[in-house]
Amino acid sequence: MLSEKMEQALNDQVKWELWSSYLYLSMATYFEDMGLMGFASWMKVQEQEEKFHATKFYGYTFERGGRIKLQTLEAPENSWKSPMAAFQDTLKHEQGVTARINALMDLAISEKDHATASYLKWFIDEQVEEEASVQDVINKLKLVEGNPSALYMLDKELATRVFTPPAATA
Repeated sequence: MLSEKMEQALNDQVKWELWSSYLYLSMATYFEDMGLMGFASWMKVQEQEEKFHATKFYGYTFERGGRIKLQTLEAPENSWKSPMAAFQDTLKHEQGVTARINALMDLAISEKDHATASYLKWFIDEQVEEEASVQDVINKLKLVEGNPSALYMLDKELATRVFTPPAATA
């Protein structure tokens, strides 16, 4: 059984994951408006991952006897100065998600909620991958800066990313 404090924290995380999904869909729209369909596709995959994460937290909360209380989502930003600015915001956002997951782990440890601490380990590992993936795109954007042909090639590369849900045991 979850404590009230942990249940509320998990509800807040569901909201945050859904808002993350909303943010990445907004970024996909920004890239589509620019004609960068590969960048848009990359963001749509990110949007799917965030919905998957929200669903995992949702299911876990119920599994532990908690109740989900969906909350209002604020409208995300919908325009950026450049593709680099959008990905820099993405990295900043993912770093914020990492901090939130770490805070959840801290709460689980302080409450001696070993089941939730064990559950959160997957998300901690996932955040390492999330930040590295975004940093990789930022590094490539730095390399192609000022070169439209190279940006075109990067757009084609980003279009190859696909969402693959992790195995059920993850």
